[in-house]
Amino acid sequence: MTDRQEYEPGPASGARIEKDGENWTLVLVRELRHSPEIVWQALTDPAHLHEWAPFDAEGSLGAVGTVKLTWVGAPQASETKVTRADAPEVLVYNFGGGDVRWELEAIAGGTRLTLWHSIDRRFISMGAAGWHICFDVLDRLLSRTPIPRIVGPGAMKFGGWQRLNAEYAKQLGVEIPSWSQQKP
Repeated sequence: MTDRQEYEPGPASGARIEKDGENWTLVLVRELRHSPEIVWQALTDPAHLHEWAPFDAEGSLGAVGTVKLTWVGAPQASETKVTRADAPEVLVYNFGGGDVRWELEAIAGGTRLTLWHSIDRRFISMGAAGWHICFDVLDRLLSRTPIPRIVGPGAMKFGGWQRLNAEYAKQLGVEIPSWSQQKP
């Protein structure tokens, strides 16, 4: 594993918000240098998720059904319903009170990965910063140059997260919650 201290996330990019009344959805797009089949496995396999995602899974997300997921740093697991699992193109589940949708599109040299995450608007910039870092960790894992995952309460203390939170807030036109501006 490479040293996490050598990792510095790039600038905020590839994010937008979709609004439907009071319901807000964070949309993030990232291009990865890996096939949809490899990315699908990383999105659904519990061992892979444990290396990069902000949650741990007690089973595969690769089939419709119920799986227990636990946010890193949360006290207990919650039931998650996978409502769609069309490998390797679309994965949809409800987690933490919001819907999560992944779409994988084959492109030259890899996969365009799009995430839709229904999230409380107060946490939009925080969610974008967290997912940005998760995507970086995922890309490094799949490239066989892994770094330890940077998630949960520990991510908010990571200097790159603070910068990304501010950049995404500006790009998306949202306020940064004052309590999220901790010193690293």
